[in-house]
Amino acid sequence: MQYGFVLDQRKCIGCHACTVACKSENEVPVGSFRTWVKYTEIGTFPQVKRHFAVLRCNQCTKAPCVTICPVNALDKRIDGIVDLDKDACIGCKACMQACPYDAIYLNEDTGGAEKCHYCAHRVEQGLRPACEVVCPEEAIVSGDVHDPDSRVSKALRETGERVVRRPEQNTGPNVFYLGVDEVSLQPGLAQEPDTWLWSERRLPAPEFPDDFPVHPTARTVLDVDHDVHWGAKVAAYLVTKGIAAGASLSAPFLPLLGVRGFAGDWLPEILALWFTLVTVVLLVSDLKRPWLFFRLLTRPNWRSWLVKGGVVLGAFGAVTALALAARVLGLDDAVVALRWLNLPLALMAAIYTAFLFQQCEGRDLWQAPVALSLQLVAQAVMLGAAMLWPALIVQGDASFALPLAIGLGALVHLAVAETKQRGPHATANARQAAALLTSIPIAPGRTASAFRVGLTMTTLTGVLVLALGASAGPLAPVIAFAAVPVLLAGLMFYEQAFVRAGQLPPLS
Repeated sequence: MQYGFVLDQRKCIGCHACTVACKSENEVPVGSFRTWVKYTEIGTFPQVKRHFAVLRCNQCTKAPCVTICPVNALDKRIDGIVDLDKDACIGCKACMQACPYDAIYLNEDTGGAEKCHYCAHRVEQGLRPACEVVCPEEAIVSGDVHDPDSRVSKALRETGERVVRRPEQNTGPNVFYLGVDEVSLQPGLAQEPDTWLWSERRLPAPEFPDDFPVHPTARTVLDVDHDVHWGAKVAAYLVTKGIAAGASLSAPFLPLLGVRGFAGDWLPEILALWFTLVTVVLLVSDLKRPWLFFRLLTRPNWRSWLVKGGVVLGAFGAVTALALAARVLGLDDAVVALRWLNLPLALMAAIYTAFLFQQCEGRDLWQAPVALSLQLVAQAVMLGAAMLWPALIVQGDASFALPLAIGLGALVHLAVAETKQRGPHATANARQAAALLTSIPIAPGRTASAFRVGLTMTTLTGVLVLALGASAGPLAPVIAFAAVPVLLAGLMFYEQAFVRAGQLPPLS
């Protein structure tokens, strides 16, 4: 059994009755929508035609929001409805990144996610969804798409049409469109104005390059604005997690290089433990309901990489703490063993975000787990070595290993970043996000590109360290101590651009 909709855009008059009924039935807050009508105008004056497209949750057969939700707040019911337990939600906003249809919104009053649930409370009483009941043209038809005698199945058979939104995402949408213009269902294909038809835009249109391909005569004149939900805290988390993982990746090799003292014996674990703690604080503080963080432990969804990542971070932090405790107790042999045991955990701590981002099906720029894993390891190696190197300089150690790690890490980071920006890209959404990468400013009101400035800072610093870092001259301490803030700032700029650009292309 699979409940779904047929939306007959040949009949739709754009009256918004479905939107109003949905908001009234489900107490949807002002500014948010579970179903809405998009207006697209195609043609040039005086031959212009307005097309309507009713947009909503697609009750996907393979719903990515259900997979990524860390606390099982989203559920695929036996009748096919994708339901959401508003009380269970912790406000991590991952489902909003996973949905390719922008169908989930954040209730700012409660801090929880909400979406169309097919008016499940009505369906369970033998009633039709509110939007269908009020449609004056009977353009909305609900029913079981698996039942050949249902109104939905009959409508699909009569027309032979099974048009769905974004089929390339392979989510199995169960909302089908009849008579809809292709431009209306392809996000970003139509030009977007600075204002909507009847109002100002709450958020500005994405600033695509002037030569970016769009339909020459199509304009989206009415749609719903959607927020960027992951921001500076997620970008900072990528940096702090990289430092923690990088310090532990270096730790087992330091004795082999003859590095002892504070820099070799104590600093790797101190850095790893401290920045793991900072990472956890960033993750929890980014939740809209941080007081419900414990639900990751009490009702975990083991398919979600938010949960798997939490386990990795927990295990990594525990082994790091044991190694530090063993050092305090003078158990040097145990420290060596624990450092090697922690090596694969540090590697997983560095790269698990690549698999988390892969579960964000709505953000195609992030759908490259192999390349992103390589980049995250390179960043971790670069950051870990950079944080350890000044202490080695103070101790009088002129080893070339850490400058080499910094330089090579920066170059690999550059290579992967440029590949992301220049392509090739498999989908229109990925191409759109890549085109927007360089448009993110380093700060509000500034024009400098965070992507370009960040890459320039990390690359030039890495090359300088690689060229001059191992010298025993007076410049070595200056380079070592200056490299740390420059690399941190540069990587933070880059991560801000990467995280934000992936969320800017329209999904509706």
